[in-house]
Amino acid sequence: MGGRTSWEVANVRSARSAESVREARRLPLRITPSGPLPGSDGTRSQPARATAAPHLRISGARPRAAGLGENRQPMSIPTRVVNDLTIQAATVNGSGSQSSNLVLTKAIFRMGIPVAPKNVFPSNIEGLPTWFDVRVSPQGYQCRGREVDILVALNIGTWNTDVAGVKSGGVVIHEAKYPVAGPTARDDLTYYAVPFAQLAKEKISAEGLRKYLTNMIYVGVLAQLLGIETEAIRSALLDQFRKKPAAVETNMQAVMVGYDYAAENLEKRDAYGLERMTGLTDGRILMEGNQASALGALMGGATVAAWYPITPSSSLCENFIAYCDRFRTDHESGEKRYVVIQAEDELAAIGMVFGATWAGARAFTSTSGPGLSLMAEFAGLGYYAELPAVIFDVQRVGPSTGLPTRTMQGDVAFAYTLSHGDTRHIVLLPGSTEENYEFAMEAFDLADRFQTPVFVLTDLDLGMNLWMADPLPYPEKAYDRGKVLDAEALEKVKAWGRYRDTDGDGIPWRTLPGTPSTEAGFFTRGSGHDEDARYSERPEVYQRVLDRIARKHETAREWVPEPVIDEQGNPAAILAFGSSHFAVLEARDQLRDAGVDVDYMRLRALPFSPEVAAFIERHDRVYVVEQNRDGQMYSLLRQELSGRLIDKMVSIRHYNGVPIDAHAITDPVLDAERPAAVKVQRSA
Repeated sequence: MGGRTSWEVANVRSARSAESVREARRLPLRITPSGPLPGSDGTRSQPARATAAPHLRISGARPRAAGLGENRQPMSIPTRVVNDLTIQAATVNGSGSQSSNLVLTKAIFRMGIPVAPKNVFPSNIEGLPTWFDVRVSPQGYQCRGREVDILVALNIGTWNTDVAGVKSGGVVIHEAKYPVAGPTARDDLTYYAVPFAQLAKEKISAEGLRKYLTNMIYVGVLAQLLGIETEAIRSALLDQFRKKPAAVETNMQAVMVGYDYAAENLEKRDAYGLERMTGLTDGRILMEGNQASALGALMGGATVAAWYPITPSSSLCENFIAYCDRFRTDHESGEKRYVVIQAEDELAAIGMVFGATWAGARAFTSTSGPGLSLMAEFAGLGYYAELPAVIFDVQRVGPSTGLPTRTMQGDVAFAYTLSHGDTRHIVLLPGSTEENYEFAMEAFDLADRFQTPVFVLTDLDLGMNLWMADPLPYPEKAYDRGKVLDAEALEKVKAWGRYRDTDGDGIPWRTLPGTPSTEAGFFTRGSGHDEDARYSERPEVYQRVLDRIARKHETAREWVPEPVIDEQGNPAAILAFGSSHFAVLEARDQLRDAGVDVDYMRLRALPFSPEVAAFIERHDRVYVVEQNRDGQMYSLLRQELSGRLIDKMVSIRHYNGVPIDAHAITDPVLDAERPAAVKVQRSA
């Protein structure tokens, strides 16, 4: 890969033409090779290659501009597209759109059709734009789609840019009062004007509910135009309002207002439709990652949670509370066999967690980047005093307040070395809802075994969006509490030291408060101490303790979840982690269609297991994909690998706050691999 270069593709939206706006929706990414770069500043700019699927085009003469409320009519109908589309609902935050969006998603899922919903919402309570995408694909792709096929436009504030973002051949369903003129009048789209506000006023008698039920009207319009079964919608409503069953019929009536209007007034003129499928969603569920993490914490034996609310992690503890109320409460006596404390801030929360784990409980906190910053000093205490804890970090965009309701993988390097001084933590990197559940349980075992804080890093996309998942299995293995001496064991040992390594793995033995033995006591120290927990500032003692803790970290390489490898001997490979996994799966299909096969390794934990270096060794080029600006995982790999392996790596970075899509990977890999293939052919 000699002569590899670095380039950056930036998003610059221009309102001068719809085409320029559509092109500007390309995602920002940066590719940085490890070798020297040409040019005085080491960079050059060039556009990334587009490899999007062919657009649907509508033939015929340019139609006249439609008047207010009219439905613009293309001259012909393109080839039908079934179960392969993205619907985007553009609404206003606080209008009740989330319920309708979830009903739409669940209804399609109940027809056996794979769905991938993505919610892009503002950080205020009410009034700013919000978008909800429902991607449907027969392959079951779960990552974000780059293009919008069907727009439901219910926000005049984003009307112009929303229409500009619809792919050629797409559909716009809009409030009839919105002007279809100038930049919003495109002759390559099908328009359906619906008087949503008027219908709500005429058909919904409860004035206070009109704003919210207007969104259900759009569900009905979509159902009639696309063929969504009304029974599937009713089933979805029963699920959505299972705690408010009286609301089901009211919402179903609003759905039918839209359905009936579309049947009576809208002539189907677009290509899109949905049809029931079998075999792709059978036995599967829809679940948010935070919900799965909360259930995993419950199953992992957590009885204490201390937290401070912060987007996007709040629902994790909220779900944990709900599960505990159901499963950790004696329903005869009302006794609660758990403790959940909403602390005054994240600093207090993590302190409470360490206090609980020191006493022998399994305890955790959930937070996001800003909260993690406040926990830094306590993380060092847990690392050096060797106290278990589990910290769920549902990552969002930083630095500072950043974009609180956007997604990122920006805390990887920070979490791995959190605190001042020399610290290296165990970090788990789940890549699916199922792994959120599994790794939550595993985190408590690892925290106890290694007597250290364990970080579980997800992100807003994985944590707050619904994902298709297999049913979560009931755990079968017992808890691993690690090296704990009880009274019986203490009678058998002549002497023990709280911070002494007796078998070379770096992990000392511990006792729990309340152990009925005079030999059980020790001082827990965050200051300098020797192997027997006695205060010490002697340089050689301090160095011995740090070296032992480092050995413990090396031992963890064999205990953390191994990477998942899919390898067929290709010269190039992709290395990714977390929620980027789903974009990689689709990107590999796109690359294969373009004649480029790549192998794949998905990292699932830090520290790196031995398989990582071996995998890179077997390939000529390894593309490290991550959702942050600085290539944090790429940098961590560079710190641990030899120079020869470093030269094989290329960094692909996505960092605009929306979930990564497949083309953010496919485009740069194709740009790099095609010259490499030509070079190989010439040398042959």
